Amino acid sequence: MGRVTERRKVIRIRDGAVSTRPDTLVAEEPLEIRLNGKPLAITMRTPGDDFALAAGFLVSEGVLGEQSDLQNIVYCAGATADGSNTYNVVDVRTTAGVVIPDITLERNVYTTSSCGLCGKASLDAVRTTARWPIDDGEGTPVRLHPDLLASLPDRLRAAQRVFDRTGGLHAAALFTEDGELLDIREDVGRHNAVDKLVGRALQQGNLPLSRTILLVSGRASFELAQKAVMAGIPVLAAVSAPSSLAVDLAAETGLTLVGFLRGSSMNVYAGEHRLALRTAAAQA
Repeated sequence: MGRVTERRKVIRIRDGAVSTRPDTLVAEEPLEIRLNGKPLAITMRTPGDDFALAAGFLVSEGVLGEQSDLQNIVYCAGATADGSNTYNVVDVRTTAGVVIPDITLERNVYTTSSCGLCGKASLDAVRTTARWPIDDGEGTPVRLHPDLLASLPDRLRAAQRVFDRTGGLHAAALFTEDGELLDIREDVGRHNAVDKLVGRALQQGNLPLSRTILLVSGRASFELAQKAVMAGIPVLAAVSAPSSLAVDLAAETGLTLVGFLRGSSMNVYAGEHRLALRTAAAQA
């Protein structure tokens, strides 16, 4: 596991009995993201997949959209006063000719593991122009049966290896329209887990992620909806509630947004045209 988990002593109380034992905790450390040598953002994350996280973050910011936009990503040596490498600073280099949106270079962003990008000046500032429309790509339209969506949280939970040891991680998973698990990433922050998914897809040349389903283990914030839109993902499902701005963004962009996905129950907030609701009603 490396730096993904750490051990700490804990006093355990069970039915009045007191004991001391080591406990496995999820690691949380800051990651500074630099863009072409200039500091851009700091996020609190679970170490691991740092390059994918940085790449995914820059997809959501409208900087990267294709594998060819990315020249390389490196850890910055000499990130501390004594010149040692903490592996907590990465520099993303774009290829020549990539236009950097002004929004990224005009602000120094601090992100947290709980809320993602905070303190942006206005709603308009985060409505980055998407490179791809939210559609179903070529072929027949995506049609999802509610039963398929209902089965996904269990598959997500079964694949959370680090959560089993710590109980302290969020997860984001990418599925095909048939329910096949394509990838899963865990992190102390929901937004980081999504960035790791999207970043890996960029590195592998798989953007846009048409005809896929993004499932997140917590709530669906505006930022997560934005990340789905920027990656070309047509369906975002969450086991908890969406925010009002997430619903507004989904409605504006054509994103299918599902919340409170628990057991056989769910709420559909936008993009209901992708769900086979009439078929399900007929079979009931």
